[in-house]
Formats: sequence, C-alpha cells, structure tokens
Amino acid sequence: MSSAQDNERERASGVVPLEEIERNGKPAFVLSLTEVKLLGIAGVGFFLDAYDLFIINPVLTMLQYRLYGGNAPPVGLHGFVNAAANIGSVIGQFTFGYLADALGRSAIYGKELMLIIFATIMCLTTPTGSLSPNSSLIYLGVFRIILGIGVGGDYPMSASVTSDRSNLYKRGTMLAYIFANQGWGSFIGSLNTVIVLACYKHVMNDEGETSKADGVWRIVVALSLIPAFATLYGRLTMPESKRFTEARRMAENQEADLEKEIRVLKDVGHGTEGITASSSHSGSDIEKEDRVQESTAPSSQQVSESPEAIATKKEKAQIGEFIAYFSEWRHAKVLMGTCICWFLLDIAFYGINLNQNVVLTQIGFAGKTGSDWEKLFKVSTGNLIVTALGFVPGYYATVLTIEKLGRKWIQIQGFLLAALFLGILAGKFNTLSHAAFIVNFALLQFFFNFGANATTYCYPAEVFPTRFRAFAHGISAASGKAGAIISALAFNALSQDIGTPAVLWIFFGCCIAGAFFTLLLPEVKGRDPDLVLAQEIREAKANSQVLKGVS
Repeated sequence: MSSAQDNERERASGVVPLEEIERNGKPAFVLSLTEVKLLGIAGVGFFLDAYDLFIINPVLTMLQYRLYGGNAPPVGLHGFVNAAANIGSVIGQFTFGYLADALGRSAIYGKELMLIIFATIMCLTTPTGSLSPNSSLIYLGVFRIILGIGVGGDYPMSASVTSDRSNLYKRGTMLAYIFANQGWGSFIGSLNTVIVLACYKHVMNDEGETSKADGVWRIVVALSLIPAFATLYGRLTMPESKRFTEARRMAENQEADLEKEIRVLKDVGHGTEGITASSSHSGSDIEKEDRVQESTAPSSQQVSESPEAIATKKEKAQIGEFIAYFSEWRHAKVLMGTCICWFLLDIAFYGINLNQNVVLTQIGFAGKTGSDWEKLFKVSTGNLIVTALGFVPGYYATVLTIEKLGRKWIQIQGFLLAALFLGILAGKFNTLSHAAFIVNFALLQFFFNFGANATTYCYPAEVFPTRFRAFAHGISAASGKAGAIISALAFNALSQDIGTPAVLWIFFGCCIAGAFFTLLLPEVKGRDPDLVLAQEIREAKANSQVLKGVS
C-alpha cells in the first residue's frame, strides 16, 4: 500500500500522519506564551499534589518529636495519616471527573483548588498543644482526607482542560509538561524542608528546643499556599473550551447531519486551528477561547429553564451516554487498560517513594545518629537527594520525546526497564555497594518518569472523546490511587513479614504485568478521539440503514 493510501486510511480513523503534525518544523516542546500561561494555571495542581504527598514523611517525623518525644506514633495511626490524602484523592477523582463532564469544565474548575486551600489552612491549625498526641494526628488526618479530595479532583480537571485546549500535534507534550510539575513539587518540598530546618538550627540544636519542630512543619506546609493563591483566579475565570462546547452540542444533536458534525470537529481539533492550518496558526486553541464565548450563548429554551433543572438534565444524560459508550468492548477494554496500568504502576511507584526509609538507609541518610536536629536534617537532605536522582530528569525526557516515540512505546519500555532495575535491587539487595545502589535507584526513578508514571496520566486525557474524557480520566486516576493506598498501608508490614527483597520482587511483577496490559491501548499520537467517535457514529447509522433496507 502506498504512503498516500496509508495517510488516507489514517485520516479516516482520526489519526493525523506524522509529516503533517510536524509541518512547521517547530519542536513540540517549544511553547507559545498562551501555552505557558495554561501550563502555569493547570500545572500548579500537580505541584501541590507532589509537594503535599511527599512532604508528609518529614512532617510525621517532626511530629514524633513534638508529640511523642522522638518515639514512633502508633503504627495504625501513622498509616492513616500517611494514606489520608490518597484516600481523599480517590473520592475527588471520581467526583470532579464526573462533574466536569456533566456540568462543564468552567463550572467546576477552581473549586478543587479552593478545597485544597481550605484543607491546607485547617491542617496548619492542628492543635498539638491542646489535644492528646493521638487526637492531634487524627485531626491532621481528617483534614488531609479533605485535602486529598481537592488534589484528586485536579487530576481529571487539569488533564481535560489541557487536552481540550491543546493543538493535536503537541497535546502529549502539554500534558507531559503539566505532569512534570509533580517532580518539581517533590523537589521544592524537600528543599523547603532543608532550608527551614537550617534556619531553626540554633534554637533546636544549640538551645535543645526540639519541640520547635512544630513550627518547622507548619512553615513548610504553609509555603504551598503561595502557588495555590497565585493561580486560583486564573482557574475560576477560565472560559469553556471551544472543543468541549462543540462536543456537547454534538451530543445534544445526535440526529443532525453527521458530515457536518465531522467537519465541525475537524475545524475545532485540527483544521483551521490545528493540523491543516498554516504555520502561522500552529499554536494551541487557547488563543481562540475568548472569541468563542459569544457564539455559545444558551438558547431561549435553556434560558427558560431553571439552572437546577438544566444541571439535573445534563447529569442524567451524561450517565446514560457514558454507560452506553463503555458498554461496547472496544471502548471498555481501553478504559480497563488505562485503569489497570495506572493501578499496577502506582503499587510499585508509591511503594518505593512513600517508604523511602529503606533507600535512605542504603545511601547513608537514615538519620539514626546525632542530635535530634541532625537526624531530621539528615533525613530531609536524603529526601532531597532521592528526589533529584532521576525524578525531574525522567519527566523532561518524556516531554522531549513523547511526540516522537509515542505514548505506547514510552509506557512499555518504562515498565520493562523499571522491572529490570527493581529485579537488580531485589536480587542483590544485601550485596550491592552504596554507589551501585544509588545508580540503580536513580535509573529506576528515571524510567518510572520516562515511562509509565507520565504516560498513565496522558493516556486517559488523549484516548477518550471530549464528552467522556474527565470522568474516564478520574476513574483511571482513582484506580492508580487505589494502588498507592495499598502500598502505603502494606509495604512496612510486608517488609517485616517476608523481607524487603521479596516486596521488591512483587513490584517487579507489577511492572511486567503493566507492560502486558499496555497492549490493550492504542497509540494516540496525532489521534483525535472526537473524530474517531464521529466516524463510529456515522458507520453505526450507515449499518442501521443497511439493516432497514434488508428488512
């Protein structure tokens, strides 16, 4: 088959040929000013996600000195506080994902950030001086669940908002940029801890007032409010995207001319605003959003209905359409693939990163000797080193290559190479030198992030049609958080029962299985899921007409 015929077949299935995607010769990772603005607004959620998630380890260590005199808190209570944000995330991912599809992105976006801000402030008010030690941790854990709801809600919201507005040829790059903020959140959180601890050295180390650690963790947590407040207005005032508006209009007019629907989707997704446009219009759809609002005013019939009635009608219609779409195996298997891959990835990824005491011991930063301040400072420095080892570089390797290599290739090789380095760490756990351990761990982190940790986020935002995207992404992300919760609660107990090497072998098996389940997923590079859906609807109606003619 000729190249031209291949291209025509790709266009018919909603896939844009690579030579058209790279028509202007400009690398996908080079962003316009409006794309940078979107990156700043949407990326802060993932910054806060990682900042909060990985900061809880040093926070709990500091609370040991404030509440328990340096002794460990009850195991169950420690696990509850450690897993609280992830538990809330599952709730937030389901809830906000559904609402974003049913009511619209602009109606919901920003509310999750308001929840994060509220819960963070309430965490700062933990009354360690007036409640018992256990009650203080329960208080903190409850508001961390609420914090997690907001953080979880940001996953489907920011993914769908970004995907809806991105030009098709750099959609994956934009999503990878957004997700890379997770690496920066973890790094900045560790850096802030080291800096604030250094400022408290005199009072804690020289004067022996270890209880002042109570002030350290509050300052570190409070610093996360700065980027949250800085981007809140941008989220609350962001207009609805043209792509989402047209997708909803298409859903409300299923009986309209399908050729017209496909032409509209082409115009929105990659026509005059995207793939077939001249290089002067090769930016993202963000720049057109404000001009679209005037054409999307509600009809007189909609105006006559109450807002509550309209919202109820939209929610019921959304549920029915979602169930009907995923009742087909060709769609259900894709959702199953995104959910299972994210679940397996997070078992291994968070199993390693939420339980870094093993790693810190191996690199000599376990904080078991010296004064109380020196122990805290050594652990915090170790966390900073661990974060820098492959965490941030891996994300940007994905940013630079995702439009060249494709999501499927990056995810499979990431799973397999992560399995390789987990196997080395498991098999040689007691015999590796410190240097060899650090090298293997750095490469493990690199291929987590230049691999499935990034692509499991990108896939649901790219493979599903606009009208189902946020809810499907929320379901996929919630599956991942379920894996993270299992790791957070089970890692320490399993390590004691069967040994850390055996637990690492379990993570090895999860990565191998993840590579296998990735085969359920199509490559989405240059693929417009809305155009694919329109094509499926046209074929279904054509088949229906044929059957009527036969009967």
